[in-house]
Amino acid sequence: MLHHLSFGVRDLALSAAFYDAALHALGYRRVFEDDDAIGYGVADGEDLLCLKHCAGAAAPGEGFHLAFAATSRAAVDQFHAAALAVGGQDNGPPGLRPDYGPHYYAAFLVDPDGYRIEAVCKAPS
Repeated sequence: MLHHLSFGVRDLALSAAFYDAALHALGYRRVFEDDDAIGYGVADGEDLLCLKHCAGAAAPGEGFHLAFAATSRAAVDQFHAAALAVGGQDNGPPGLRPDYGPHYYAAFLVDPDGYRIEAVCKAPS
């Protein structure tokens, strides 16, 4: 359904440090960059998430979040720890979320611009 998603960010370098750390843990990397934007994905030139510098950027309010697929619970743990190490804000530590299903393992963060993100793995263990 979705081709890519773009987030406006106030400080591209700060946001890049956050997403470099968080997304690396999930197997994503920078696939392009220029002076005003950085794209993340798995294949060069094919971004799935794009950060675009915008001085007046503001994250949507409560009710919006973006969930990234993780291949393992360990990847969810790494996503959370790596992002916290570079200044991310905890919005729910790694763990099972039985309200979402018996194997729903997730962690929640808030990025430097206030975007709420999640990593989730639904594998049994």
